[in-house]
Amino acid sequence: MAALGTLQVLYYCHLASPSSDRVLYRAIRRSQARKILELGVGTGRRAVRLIRMAQCHHAAEQVRYVGLDPFEARTAHDGPGTTLKLAYRTLRATGASVRLLPGEPLAALAQAANSIGEVDLAVFSSPLDPTRLAETWFYVPRLLHPQSEVYVETPLPGERRQVRRVEPAEIAALAATRRRAA
Repeated sequence: MAALGTLQVLYYCHLASPSSDRVLYRAIRRSQARKILELGVGTGRRAVRLIRMAQCHHAAEQVRYVGLDPFEARTAHDGPGTTLKLAYRTLRATGASVRLLPGEPLAALAQAANSIGEVDLAVFSSPLDPTRLAETWFYVPRLLHPQSEVYVETPLPGERRQVRRVEPAEIAALAATRRRAA
């Protein structure tokens, strides 16, 4: 059941780079998340680590990962990434149930929100357009259960990133803003 040894878990939670991702690894360790949603898969390195951390608490095939990414349609603004085929091959090698949805992540979420179901951990990556992200909050509450955690990654000066947890009250307020505008 344990995909990682104790030293590897400690490495991910306290020493892994980029340091901003450590928040996510500790969240999985604390909440024992089983179903993960990531908007903006990028190179897939963090996705593999998220899955491996979840497999510390659950059998490999019980962990479910949903990734939304442009894949081959990436632009320079989207940052480095991988192809759909390579991402699928890499993530399936973990033994987890993997579902990858190609296309602009926020539009893909709007189309697939009802079929994704509830997730334990949702991660919104930094290259996402902030104005589009504001429109997307409308769909987020239907993906969550009371113990779900949502994290948003934002860019900082000098190639650094910050990952912060979005509290349920903030999610509800952001979702209500979109409803009033519609």
